[in-house]
Amino acid sequence: MTPPADVTDRGVEPRPVSGARKLNLRSWWWYLAVGISPTFATRLTGVGSQYLFSFADREGRTLDGGGYYRLVLPPDIPAARFWSVTVYDNQTRSMLDTPQRFPRAGSQAYPTPAAVPDGDGTTTVHFGPDRPDGVPDGNWIRTTPGRGWFVVLRLYSPLQPFFDKTWRPGEIESVD
Repeated sequence: MTPPADVTDRGVEPRPVSGARKLNLRSWWWYLAVGISPTFATRLTGVGSQYLFSFADREGRTLDGGGYYRLVLPPDIPAARFWSVTVYDNQTRSMLDTPQRFPRAGSQAYPTPAAVPDGDGTTTVHFGPDRPDGVPDGNWIRTTPGRGWFVVLRLYSPLQPFFDKTWRPGEIESVD
């Protein structure tokens, strides 16, 4: 009934009890990724990591490996170290198995090319079984027809705009 505490420059600040039992973030993460760390559920500006998940498109439809989608990330992605978008199979919870090998896009140039920002500073990540014309390799994640998937946006050493919500990622949009 008590969410994990916030860790701030003023110290550990307990969050208020909500009066209702809720799935503890660390337990949920344990189930999904079979690992546990307090940094997955605490607010550490410039330290640790934060993960955002999406299991559906902006219309609430589950993500279909045969469809085409895009995710627009606003300028100044708030990650001091790096960020990544990774696609997982919704049945196995493993990275989606495709000929692309690493189903991810991000700010790092390894193990796949880094994503290229658009002219306006946004970064568009495309998802689909084939790379759309004109989309750089680092901005496309291959999906598999007949397989459902979900996506995780990771921010490593997240910055304050993430926590105060002045920076918010777009939603996954179908482009069929």
